[in-house]
Amino acid sequence: MKTRLFLQLDIFCVIALLVGVIGCQPAKDKETAQEKKDSIPAASTGFKPNPQNVAEVEIKTLPIGTAAPPFSLPDVTGKFYTLDDFKDAKVLVIIFTCNHCPTAQAYEDRLIKFTNEYKAKGVALVGIMPNSTMGLLPEECGYTDLNDSYEEMIIRHRDKKYNFPYLYDGDTQSVAIAYGPAATPHAYVFDASRKLAYVGRIDNIEKPGKADAEDLRAAVDALLAGKPVANPENKTFGCSTKWGWKNQYAKKVEEKWNAKPVAIEKVKESQIKDIVKNPTDKLRLINLWATWCAPCVAEYPDLVELQRWYGARNFEFVSLSADKPENMEKALNFLKNAHSPVQNYLFDGEDNYKLIEAVDPKWNGALPYTLLVEPGGKIVYSYQGPVDLLELKRAIVEHPLMGRYY
Repeated sequence: MKTRLFLQLDIFCVIALLVGVIGCQPAKDKETAQEKKDSIPAASTGFKPNPQNVAEVEIKTLPIGTAAPPFSLPDVTGKFYTLDDFKDAKVLVIIFTCNHCPTAQAYEDRLIKFTNEYKAKGVALVGIMPNSTMGLLPEECGYTDLNDSYEEMIIRHRDKKYNFPYLYDGDTQSVAIAYGPAATPHAYVFDASRKLAYVGRIDNIEKPGKADAEDLRAAVDALLAGKPVANPENKTFGCSTKWGWKNQYAKKVEEKWNAKPVAIEKVKESQIKDIVKNPTDKLRLINLWATWCAPCVAEYPDLVELQRWYGARNFEFVSLSADKPENMEKALNFLKNAHSPVQNYLFDGEDNYKLIEAVDPKWNGALPYTLLVEPGGKIVYSYQGPVDLLELKRAIVEHPLMGRYY
């Protein structure tokens, strides 16, 4: 089936070559590139996530002295963990955390370091992802390369080399409802009898390198010494928990996005050079595409989504069609169907080689072509063919103009 699909796309590209000079990058190249990535498909874990509508309830953070509510949750390998799996720990630390939140990301290395240092002391740490993807907006992902889905939890666990279990509670959020985390991250420390002895922040400075989980350490050290925790309760700071009943708000945001107008503008060679020079103060993502290019059409909606992820920050997405000027209406209809309310342009010329030189002399003309340009025109990322979306997101979020933290 795959072979037949690739042949069809390649034939489609050959036909496109007869129409215009600019070629079409076969979809086969995308699979080849992704095969080189050390990815772990969620299906291989044996667990299939199923985010569900959750009835709204009042959320209260677990009071000090309360017994730890039981749980049974899958980790990123599909293995289910229960409270009893940590029965031998002198102290149990539960951190409600996630992928997308900048504050949660700021504390990742501190949690890894803490686990390394306290494991031999009989302390167990477990991370629980409490968010529902039904309540998480694309606009809330401006500081990340990953959302909070189970599939992307697998990637985060792998890439950060977490040395603690990372558990998924995104289907019914029953555990999060029982514990009541207000934000991510939110720390809960239980003594040997599994009574809550500390709840709140990890430390008081979010920025990495400025603190070392002092509040968490103080609470755990006190319990290990057989002493009461001096300050058992602190506020926490971070991204609010994304409850499944907030999906109505997500629908409103979606409707607002879909109401934005979509237009396209013809541009000459000199104007294209100015677009690539990027006279703004933003990181500019430019995608060269055409309606006759199957890989272009397939990947385009994912690129538009990046505007929703990063558009509130120092970022903008610009599209440039290589369709012939007389096919402008066709290009516009495609953009409307893909709902692309960004700066959309179409090359107003017949000489495709001038288009190539205006965009990037290093580009050989095959579509799609994507480049990330700093203010002033420096190209910091370019790729001919369908992009590896995760690689592109990382190029964006890890650029100095962006970043993962506040």
